[in-house]
Amino acid sequence: MKWSVAAALGASVCLAACAVGPKYQRPPMPAPPAWKTEGPWREAAPRDAIPKGTWWEIFHDEELNRYEQQLMAANQSLAAARDRLDQARSLARVASAGLFPTLSADPNASRNRYSRNRPQVSAPTPALTQGLYEIPFALNYEVDLFGRVRKTLQAANASLQGTAADLQNVQLVLAAELATDYFSLRELDSEYQVVQESVKIQQQGLDLVTHRHDGGIASGLDLAQQQTLLDSTVTQLYLLQQQRAQFEHAIAVLTGNAASAFNVPVAPLRATPPPVPLGMPSDLLERRPDVATAERAMAQQNALVGVAQTSFYPQFTISGSGGFQSVSLGSLISTPSVFWSLGGGLLQPIFNGGRNRANLAATKSAYDESVANYRGSVLTAFQQVEDGLSGLNALSRAAESQNAAVADARRALDIANDRYVGGLTTFLDVITAQSVLLTNRRLSTQLLGQQMVTSVFLVKALGGGWDASSIQSEQVRPTGTQVLQQ
Repeated sequence: MKWSVAAALGASVCLAACAVGPKYQRPPMPAPPAWKTEGPWREAAPRDAIPKGTWWEIFHDEELNRYEQQLMAANQSLAAARDRLDQARSLARVASAGLFPTLSADPNASRNRYSRNRPQVSAPTPALTQGLYEIPFALNYEVDLFGRVRKTLQAANASLQGTAADLQNVQLVLAAELATDYFSLRELDSEYQVVQESVKIQQQGLDLVTHRHDGGIASGLDLAQQQTLLDSTVTQLYLLQQQRAQFEHAIAVLTGNAASAFNVPVAPLRATPPPVPLGMPSDLLERRPDVATAERAMAQQNALVGVAQTSFYPQFTISGSGGFQSVSLGSLISTPSVFWSLGGGLLQPIFNGGRNRANLAATKSAYDESVANYRGSVLTAFQQVEDGLSGLNALSRAAESQNAAVADARRALDIANDRYVGGLTTFLDVITAQSVLLTNRRLSTQLLGQQMVTSVFLVKALGGGWDASSIQSEQVRPTGTQVLQQ
């Protein structure tokens, strides 16, 4: 008997080496040979890289660095993503448990009195009071003949790695959102300063017109027009404060703070867009965490196709039971009280109404869907990088021409003031020149803010220095110690 059991176990181990299901291969996704947009950009040299994990350091802003560190430590959406990763890791361990036998025990004791008038097969017997004590054990093990359990574990590990990539994507998105809010707030600080300076200029103009009006030189119309311009410019200050408060509140939530108790000190934007190492377009397949998430989803669905295919093959289960049984507690743990049984079963599906075939078709369709999602995510990645490059290229040229426009507007205001004081023109020319200067200075400031925000967008589109190799170690491998774990 022992030799037959050993032979059965040996045969099952040999058969367990077999596995059905498609072997996973990443579908080909052609990448363009180079980026389309021309401009002041360059391909990354081997020594160039966006800082891994701390990509925001490329902007060399210590205050931004501090806020980003707070986000990594206290952001609640990021904490939820880490919890999802822990959950996926635990579910992968659940899947690996199917590779091991299960052993359970069910100790029980009872005391029973049997009636004298109970149905009897033979001669009547007197009433009987009897105890029964048992310590039974049950062993069950499904031999993974065709790889159902292993394919399930592959799917769980692919899901785990996809969740790890998703965590990195959440981190990248949140960090980019924080950097965008930060630079937008700083741009508003600069814009507020520009409007404040315009208020001073317009107040000086109002003082001049008031003095000339009191002397009978300027008309009341000149005075009213200048007062109107000053009032409308002061109104813009309040609107800028309101916009800044919204960005400040957003930064508070991202960094895990209550908006009511959070404050960002005022500081005008003094940054310049950093040079971003681009790399080759094909690098995006490894540098974008969202692309990695889509790729791991394909691997998971591919493994689930294998799981569905195993349903057409037999399942071989080894089961056994044994333990101690006695009517006396004193003789329970003894050789005569031992009982055991050992057997095996082979379950082969024959007819089940097409359930297995339909399930296989569904998993294949889910795999095809994951391939389409993967290719779509890659195309979106290429689009976002090109958007960032073309945006920075256009903004760089616009900023240069706008700086020239600001210088021209300053000269025009100086000329208008001189002509008005000399009596060569009306004060309307001065008012128009003040408005033009304010508009151009605000636009120049806004362009710098857009350049910084677009730089953040480009770094995010490039994956923030991340690479897919960082998730390869995130997988569950069965270990022998699991046999003794609950």
